[in-house]
Amino acid sequence: MTKDNITATEGLILAIDNGTQSIRALLFDLKGNLVAKSQLDLDAYFSAVPGWAEQEADYFWKMLGGCCQALWQQPIVIEQELQEKIIAVTVTTQRGTVVNLDKDGQALRPAILWLDQRLADIKDVMPWYWRVIFRCIGQSTVIDYFRRKAQANWFAQNQPELWQKTDKFLLLSGYLTYQLTGMFKDSVGSIVGYLPFNYKKQCWAKPEDWKWHALSIKPSMLPTLVRPGELLGEITEQAAKFTGIKQGTKLIASASDKACEVLGSGCITPETANLSYGTTATINTNNVNYVEPNSFIPPYPSAIPKQYNSEVMIYRGFWMVSWFKQEFGQREMKKAQTLGVSPE
Repeated sequence: MTKDNITATEGLILAIDNGTQSIRALLFDLKGNLVAKSQLDLDAYFSAVPGWAEQEADYFWKMLGGCCQALWQQPIVIEQELQEKIIAVTVTTQRGTVVNLDKDGQALRPAILWLDQRLADIKDVMPWYWRVIFRCIGQSTVIDYFRRKAQANWFAQNQPELWQKTDKFLLLSGYLTYQLTGMFKDSVGSIVGYLPFNYKKQCWAKPEDWKWHALSIKPSMLPTLVRPGELLGEITEQAAKFTGIKQGTKLIASASDKACEVLGSGCITPETANLSYGTTATINTNNVNYVEPNSFIPPYPSAIPKQYNSEVMIYRGFWMVSWFKQEFGQREMKKAQTLGVSPE
């Protein structure tokens, strides 16, 4: 893109991508051309107990601010005053990472990442009528695993005092939305996890839904949902000072990083599949209809409103490559730095 083309644009969109291994801030013009970007590597997680995967919630927020500040230092951004041309911001994040906030909006403990393997020890039983239904359809084992895997149930069982203090229970996308706007809102397209969510209707489950019986979550703990493309809020004065994004800039709902990847690769019909070698390896198709990839395993919300991503996942994926590089590729990393190429 030439300098003249940049000057002629009507505005720029700032897209922030908080993945598992890195966070990126990217400037796009209104035709979808990438104008400038910055990227910071993330410390993936720490494990206080084998199988756990946690990270301080404010670490993600600090890295988001640092990534934005690094973007403003790009020569092209300075020369063309691109920071002033941003008309909207959108955020996509890793899926399934949860954050507990108290009534003052402060994180009560480290975030639990989607890679975490802890399980609750469920002793109480579901209402009899739900047990009968699950037994009849052969899904009792699936429901039991859902209850054991849910972070909310683990908190209620193992950290009950902390769970009592939890005023809001958010995904990472909702947490960053709160930090940027002061609003407890999230995108429908970002809701992936062990939550009382109706994947078919793409909204929080109705009060009579079995998920409310299966999870130790109150409706007041959850954010208000909006569809991708709708307004989440505006950048607050405090967030503007921290990130350098102009106060009052609109934050527009995006979707999870995987949903955005499917859309960005052009996979918008079920005839085309998105094969991804990220932290995990996945294959996705986008569908207008609700199509379960396996029985009782729901498709996730698409980045396209009211559509679905049917996904099959294989854990670890290319994170193993990153691990191998860090442990055994020091010589290649130094050579890559000299040549100006990636170590891979």
